[in-house]
Amino acid sequence: MTTKEAKVVLVDIEGTTTSISFVHDVLFPYAKKNVEKFLEESWAGDDTKQLVYDLQKVPQFSDFKASLSTPPTEVDVKLMTDFVRYLIDQDLKVTPMKTLQGLIWEQGYASKELKGHVYDDVPKTFQAWQNEGLQIAVYSSGSVAAQKLIFGYSVEGNLQPFLSAHFDTHVGHKQDQQSYKNIAKILNEEPQHILFLTDIPGEAAAAQSAGLQAIILERPGNAPLTDDQKSCFEVITDFKPLLSLKLPINKSQA
Repeated sequence: MTTKEAKVVLVDIEGTTTSISFVHDVLFPYAKKNVEKFLEESWAGDDTKQLVYDLQKVPQFSDFKASLSTPPTEVDVKLMTDFVRYLIDQDLKVTPMKTLQGLIWEQGYASKELKGHVYDDVPKTFQAWQNEGLQIAVYSSGSVAAQKLIFGYSVEGNLQPFLSAHFDTHVGHKQDQQSYKNIAKILNEEPQHILFLTDIPGEAAAAQSAGLQAIILERPGNAPLTDDQKSCFEVITDFKPLLSLKLPINKSQA
């Protein structure tokens, strides 16, 4: 692999910096277990009221309510608890649900019940990129708050100082080309100078269609890639091949 050039490294989390099993086997169950308690304690608060309102606007809410044997006449803690647990089970990328999860996880990290998993090559690589002058940003379907918790309370210590920007589904969904154009615009960077790292071919394709560079991570536990997918994208098994990532040479000064 030749040395790549970029000004910004845009990293996914699940399956890229962090194991899928941590998200699905630790974070999701923690949110499911604690959502009722969280809603009960914060139900009267303005932030929770707004989240409950936003959750009722989710397309799946009407169908979920209609599917109940005795549809409730009012929105209460039990209904919203059951709906959030349904969304988690379906792994639906619903922005207000992701925001709510982040608030629940915040309590778990603060109490030290949770500690964010990152692969052991992540801190060293982040340090190498920072030393080279690269900007490191995050784009995940998890809320910005949840992203900051994983890296701020990671098993490798506080990695948040390495990160200069965070993006979630407020900027667009991860398999939409426009999302990556939006990110490039916000970063004030040419798309070709941004390298996106992900485990999902659909996301890599969307990023490439927006002009970004993209590489797929084939970490242990990630979904297997087809031969066609491997032929369409550069695939690596960890961050080690990217330790020598460099800033682009200014041709006018070369």
